[in-house]
Amino acid sequence: MKTLKRILAATTLLVTLGFASEANAQVPLENFFKNPEKAGYQISPDGKYFSYMAPYENRLNLFVQEVGSDKATRITSETVRDLAGSMWANGHRILYIKDTAGDENFQLYGVNVDGTDSKAYTAFPKVRTTIIDPLENIDSLVIIGLNKRNPQVFDPYRLNLNNGELTQLAENPGNIQGWMTDHNGKLRVALAIVDGVNTQILYRETEEQPFRPVLTTNFKETVSFATFTPDNKMVYALTNIGRDKTALVLMDPATCEEKEVLYTNDKYDISGLGYSELKKKLISVSCTGHKGTIRHYFDKNEEAIRTKLEQKLEGYDINTTSEDKSENIRIIYAGGDRTYGTYYTYNVKEDKLTKIADLAPWIKEEDMVPMHPITYTSRDGLTIEGYLTLPKGYTMENAKNLPVVVNPHGGPWARDSWGYNPEVQFLANRGYAVLQMNFRASTGYGRKFTELGYKQWGQTMQNDITDGVEWLIKKGIADPKRVAIYGGSYGGYATLAGVTFTPDLYACAIDYVGVSNLFTFMQTIPLYWKPLLDMMYEMVGDPVKDKEMMEKYSPVFHVDQIKAPLFIAQGANDPRVNKAESDQMVEALKKRGIEVEYMVKDNEGHGFHNEENKFDFYRAMEKFLDAHLKK
Repeated sequence: MKTLKRILAATTLLVTLGFASEANAQVPLENFFKNPEKAGYQISPDGKYFSYMAPYENRLNLFVQEVGSDKATRITSETVRDLAGSMWANGHRILYIKDTAGDENFQLYGVNVDGTDSKAYTAFPKVRTTIIDPLENIDSLVIIGLNKRNPQVFDPYRLNLNNGELTQLAENPGNIQGWMTDHNGKLRVALAIVDGVNTQILYRETEEQPFRPVLTTNFKETVSFATFTPDNKMVYALTNIGRDKTALVLMDPATCEEKEVLYTNDKYDISGLGYSELKKKLISVSCTGHKGTIRHYFDKNEEAIRTKLEQKLEGYDINTTSEDKSENIRIIYAGGDRTYGTYYTYNVKEDKLTKIADLAPWIKEEDMVPMHPITYTSRDGLTIEGYLTLPKGYTMENAKNLPVVVNPHGGPWARDSWGYNPEVQFLANRGYAVLQMNFRASTGYGRKFTELGYKQWGQTMQNDITDGVEWLIKKGIADPKRVAIYGGSYGGYATLAGVTFTPDLYACAIDYVGVSNLFTFMQTIPLYWKPLLDMMYEMVGDPVKDKEMMEKYSPVFHVDQIKAPLFIAQGANDPRVNKAESDQMVEALKKRGIEVEYMVKDNEGHGFHNEENKFDFYRAMEKFLDAHLKK
């Protein structure tokens, strides 16, 4: 069964200072943020080998191990940058991607299971590679996208893995943002942008025919083809047309006419579906719920398999991450809020579960603390879901007057979800309560909830964060004089907005690769985001039409309102939030004599990935919070 993801992780009480007692020993910082011992397990199509990533010279590299053997072979030797991901191309070859110093221009490489015949397939400077279709049933071919001809758009190519030959399948006219193949690997669907803010689905019956438009909608209306039906005539699609939450429907790709509604959830959007290449049928559909994944099955046998796994791994969130072509040998990941997780193999026919490895055996589940799903109501009556993680020894009933770190997520068109989070567990281990919330604009809650956040950076989106803090203070859990805010990317913007527009609410703030100036942010986005710019004007703001609003809610123009000390961290090669966003904020703060610490890593991009840089960042964070939140 192939998982498809769409729209391309109280025993002792305590005491006077509101921090964990000495009995609750601190876990070493490095244990939270060092590379996993083993991660990313996948099984080869023929079921003979595992592949996984593990550290070599402090960088994540690829290893291969024969099933049933204890001996593994390292097949890559990267020492500068972690590999970003990998997949099996066939029974004897693995593909992997990596970028350069965080620039996100991912390049595709291949290597045999014994480490021989290493090839750089797309080592083109400043070119980004995307995977369109791994062509699982064709051993020597894969379909990829490259922005080699035009950095703003991606052309589809068929790549021959034996000799590296690239065959262009179509030329992007400049408005195509995505391509889709059928089960035979034929390029049949394209997703275009027309008139800046409309999306258009184009379709063709065969590769010999030209693409023709079949549906044009405003970008706020979603129609996403997930996969073709087994006969390649219909598609399973996710759509919110005529509804608030996305539904799974059977659709005619030639007309985009809905034939049947297969599943919808009244509370959450659909986040993924499962399709069996072996059985040639749709297996399941899933939503991200408040605590874990909500699943609906179309295949009773698969549902029974799931039930058996849940009985064997009771209390854990379980996912099948990989399986062989027979769909009998599967890689199972079991995780939760207090564990980084464990990998198992599962033999379906024998109903046999075998442990392979813990991702981080040095993290002891009993030393971690639960992530509590919470809800509160915004000032305008919106229900906000979130999570509260308390230091060890505290419960929702006895937690009082604690120092708090408010942690708004990035995106902002994303969401926080229940599960293990090393940052959250680290902060809780250091005695801080951590509050996360899915403010309006967060995804997964329906079209209306997302659209309520359009052009609301620093406004109602920020109010949702502020209301969460006030809720925590009112409940007596938060010490109102010891509240910090920390976030990355959009969360970094929310951090700056928090200390700028509610300056008395926070004692200190940590901005990690965050936006400070809405104008320069729009001007420096990656070239391959440029076709989306008109949509971003609708979602964030138009620099001409909304000039006054964007000035009002760009923190860099209002640093005179800031009272709290700041710590700002930035990757020099960040392609999404340019280093200038942090530079100008730091310069403005220093001119006004406001306390600010600034960390820049020259070999990083949008967030720090190299292990030593993560250690530096979190050590500085710990010291900064310790200085400003402890009594």
